[in-house]
Amino acid sequence: MTAKDWSGLDAARVLRRPTADDDKYSRGVVGLRTGSSRYPGAAVLGVEAAWRTGTGMVRYLGPERAQDLVLQRRPETVTADGRVQAWVIGSGTDAAERGSSETAALRGILNADVPVVVDAGALDLVPGASAPVIVTPHARELTRLREALGLKSDDARDDDAREAVARETAEAFGGVVLSKGAVTIVAAPGGWSRRVSAGTPWLATAGTGDVLGGVLGAITAGAVAAGRTGMDDLAACAATAAWVHGRAGSVASLSRGGGGPVAALDVAEALPGVVAALLEDSIA
Repeated sequence: MTAKDWSGLDAARVLRRPTADDDKYSRGVVGLRTGSSRYPGAAVLGVEAAWRTGTGMVRYLGPERAQDLVLQRRPETVTADGRVQAWVIGSGTDAAERGSSETAALRGILNADVPVVVDAGALDLVPGASAPVIVTPHARELTRLREALGLKSDDARDDDAREAVARETAEAFGGVVLSKGAVTIVAAPGGWSRRVSAGTPWLATAGTGDVLGGVLGAITAGAVAAGRTGMDDLAACAATAAWVHGRAGSVASLSRGGGGPVAALDVAEALPGVVAALLEDSIA
């Protein structure tokens, strides 16, 4: 069965519009444990994207160098631990360089009850996690995750095959798979799946995955704050994040030479306009 396409109208239904009764906590608090001394920019990009997607608060926990850069760019970011409604972990990290204390901290997050967006250097910790998990692998990372789950390595190339692989992987660990590509595939246990085709080939550049993680963390935190915590709800958050991220890439590209190259920070800076347009369309 081929997944339906996820549309802007679908995405608009998922985004949470703030009300006069909201405060920063009720709008959603997202925590990011991302970046490293080697790749501090990943932390900056994820935090920037989370703020610009419309979250109520961003908490950042990470290496001192990355924290300093985050605060230079976004001084409103909170760098103390505390309550969050969603986590983003792994972006800009390498499992081979991770120390035992960091591994313990990440396992603590993955064994709590708050949804966790898992990328890059934390994907190896997904098997056995008890928290609701959304993974955001590219093709090679998905292959490694499947191997860790005891699944057959499958170099799926066409979208039908990629969808089947994403569904099988989601069932295997009981979480949501966002399989990145020109067409993004989102699958959840129980058969929920969608395809997202809102992007531009210019998004295939360093750092845009870190931006996607921040977008997804913000949207997920907002959904949890609104009481939408089921696995299909989290899958809808993932599809919406992919749509918003893809559209922001297209908007950024069109604003620079009528369809030219973009950098990851350009994509993050285009997010508020994309979110505003979606919410406007939802009440039109």
